[in-house]
Amino acid sequence: MTDTDLTLRAREFASKDPFPMKGFGPAEWWVGNAFMTAQALRALLGLEIIGYRGPETGVSDRSSYLLRSDQIQFIVTGAQDGDHEISEHVKLHGPGLRDIGLAVPDARAAYAMALENGATPHRPPEVIENERGRMVIATIKAYGDTVHSLIECEGPDPRFEPLTDTVARSTGLHAIDHVVANVELGKMNEWVEFYERVFAFTMLKHFDDDAISTEYTALMSKVMQGGGGVIKLPINEPAHGKKKSQIEEYLDFYKAPGVQHLALSTDDLQTTIADIHGRGIETIYVPHEYYPEAEQRMPDVDIDWDRIEALSILVDQDDDGYLLQTFTKMLQDRPTVFFEFIERRGATGFGLGNFKALFESIEREQAKRGNL
Repeated sequence: MTDTDLTLRAREFASKDPFPMKGFGPAEWWVGNAFMTAQALRALLGLEIIGYRGPETGVSDRSSYLLRSDQIQFIVTGAQDGDHEISEHVKLHGPGLRDIGLAVPDARAAYAMALENGATPHRPPEVIENERGRMVIATIKAYGDTVHSLIECEGPDPRFEPLTDTVARSTGLHAIDHVVANVELGKMNEWVEFYERVFAFTMLKHFDDDAISTEYTALMSKVMQGGGGVIKLPINEPAHGKKKSQIEEYLDFYKAPGVQHLALSTDDLQTTIADIHGRGIETIYVPHEYYPEAEQRMPDVDIDWDRIEALSILVDQDDDGYLLQTFTKMLQDRPTVFFEFIERRGATGFGLGNFKALFESIEREQAKRGNL
């Protein structure tokens, strides 16, 4: 297909929708040991290992595992050699999210339109087709060393030899709710404009440093959404405070902008968290004082407040309903990426009423590390 054909296809694509998206695709982690990371995600979060590619399947330079829990898909990838792009990435950043995939109906048209809108190419469209399925995938660059693959896939992912997982036990996690980026001071609006221009995203929420602050630290955040609301990407930058914020700590240790956390949704957060705690994952500590204030602030929210407190779950309410959420402590040696777990009972927000309690909890952990 010629460049002219692609441009025409992209314009036809855009005439139907500013930038059609079907949802999040696989999120790919680059790690030091793919096998052990896959085992940890299976044991701790209940994701099934459903595919493998590596030297045994004809891919000589890396090993990758495909994991799934309902709509959540993770790929964990490690290099076979220390002198490799993946190894260098892990050496610089530690284990982290390299690729936030975006599922689209037409990957070649999406790639052409993204480039026409000013995106920087990373990998041109590639068609992968075999007896297992068909995929078209193309990749553009985003903040730091993060990329977005635009993925059109029919059937199972043809890149992976299928595996049957009889070991994984679900924790009830079923979808990626949102993915949060940390960028440098003064860069938030630049990346907001990037998502507006390249993907026709719109700004859903804006939180300034008055809304997201404690006595010591602050940050600013803008929530971008696209694909009719199926993709939500909050973008954070640090704000001036008395001490080092969680965003500055992340940037210091990740050595670049990148993904701070993924929010994974469940229909029953209390059961999910009780299960996950039993598997050994620690979530943030919420002090007792939070709960009487929260119950007074949200008297019409019908939940078992004692159980919510026992599980250190945060609660927030907006015009559309309420939500339950909590956050893991760090899951690797560096204080970089972590998970949020969220249950939405109508609410469309991001827990604004919980920001102060959340930040104070994060600051307590920073202080223990000597990084506040």
